[in-house]
Amino acid sequence: MTNTVRWGVIGSGGIARRRTIPEGILPAKNADLSVVYDIDPAINQSAADECNAQPMSSIEELLSSSIDAVYIATPANLHCQQVLASAKAGKHILCEKPLGFSVEEAELMRDTCLSAGVRLGTALMMRFHSQHQAALQMVNEGAIGKPVYGRAQLSCWYPSMENAWRQDPAVGGGGSLIDMGGHCIDLLEMYFGQITNVSCMVNNSVHDYASEDSAVALLAFKNGAMASVDTYFCIPDESSKNRLELYGSKGSILAQGTIGQGEAGEMTAFIQEDHSAYDAQQKRDSGGGIVIAPEPVNMYRAEIEEFSAAILENREPLIGAQLGVRNQRILAACYESAKTGSTITVI
Repeated sequence: MTNTVRWGVIGSGGIARRRTIPEGILPAKNADLSVVYDIDPAINQSAADECNAQPMSSIEELLSSSIDAVYIATPANLHCQQVLASAKAGKHILCEKPLGFSVEEAELMRDTCLSAGVRLGTALMMRFHSQHQAALQMVNEGAIGKPVYGRAQLSCWYPSMENAWRQDPAVGGGGSLIDMGGHCIDLLEMYFGQITNVSCMVNNSVHDYASEDSAVALLAFKNGAMASVDTYFCIPDESSKNRLELYGSKGSILAQGTIGQGEAGEMTAFIQEDHSAYDAQQKRDSGGGIVIAPEPVNMYRAEIEEFSAAILENREPLIGAQLGVRNQRILAACYESAKTGSTITVI
């Protein structure tokens, strides 16, 4: 293999066409797009023309080509069978989240790829956001002290649409929780470590499609911290600021707009070194803080370059199969909690 990974795409419409191909694969320094496939031939031909790739007429034809890796960006119910077919063909795989339609599928995908000797990555690209990484360094260095509470919010307006697979749990696995909450949960585990217990509620607050349009999850962590995740398909885009809040015994890191598909956003740290005395008046300065503004990084390019590097260096990707399995396990516990009304232990 050269110093460039040859990529194929299964599911060339949707997120692949909007983001991962133009922002990730095409500009990546160690990747080259070769072939694309989509169930809709017209969409696939258009995507191929846009990115100077060869359109394939089937997944089998794509997997029989000389590519090294495949990016899977299809509905969630297809992920398992397509990952298994790709592993059988000896291709490394970057799969969109959720990794499989269930914990059992995710584990099967992980184990099959391990046996086949191919790498399996999970497209939880928000970990690569430069401000998220800067916040992670501060948390790991103890800047906010002992983690106490976190919040991650991701909402949008997603009205009823014909053939919208995220609105059908038989195809997408669920609604706002699995689609957007997976990212939020993953980020909070990145900052605070292992989640041990979850309590969750889901609802159809506005829209009447089969998947939930509203979800709130409460999370307990092994280190004693707690957090909440709120994800909605029924809040207008400009009304939700997609907050990320990390609180500790020495301060906080507060952000808006960093959770999402772009590299923008605002993040500020409020650190109080000397807070040993009790202030009965609880005076608060509404301004100040330390602005966290590292050089922006395109998350899609970062995830493609990192996964390509893992292939070229014959190592595990930073966001590998195990993180995908873990994320699916927590989501399954959240849905079980919403169904039973109980707090669920995450194994």
